[in-house]
Amino acid sequence: FDPANPVIEDSAIICLTTGGITATCVPTFVDDGADIDNVPDNMLEFKRITSYTATLGFTALSVSPSVVKLSLGAADASDEEGTTKITPRMELKNTDFEDVWWVGDVKGGKMAAVQLKKALSTGGFSLKTTKAGKGNLSVTLTGHYSIKAQDEVPMDFYIGAPTTEEGA
Repeated sequence: FDPANPVIEDSAIICLTTGGITATCVPTFVDDGADIDNVPDNMLEFKRITSYTATLGFTALSVSPSVVKLSLGAADASDEEGTTKITPRMELKNTDFEDVWWVGDVKGGKMAAVQLKKALSTGGFSLKTTKAGKGNLSVTLTGHYSIKAQDEVPMDFYIGAPTTEEGA
């Protein structure tokens, strides 16, 4: 997805969802003055951020091979006589981490977007079915830092130009 040219291709849509999308970006703080005598807690001069936990959570209505693989995090897919087999694996590969975008509309017809960087499923596979109902697959993706860019928070936010008619 390119926020400067917000066209959304059908092939880029991961899945249909239900219940909304939850995007979170929560800082972890350290209070360096916490163990200093006569210094109150939460003094701004001693407070610092050590990291952010950035997540996207959603419930997928479609149980496609790509969504199952995404929910597992570390998995491989193979075709066996017209059937896709998804096999979890014990080791992570760099290709398991990918940027994921949520894109929506806000008041005034403008687009809003959240980019989760180096996303990997940390919630595992969780399928829930109901009697005569739809199956739902819960997915929690977590953004990750890179050793090559340790100060780059794994989530960005965009609010801007309207999405084009082709992408709406």
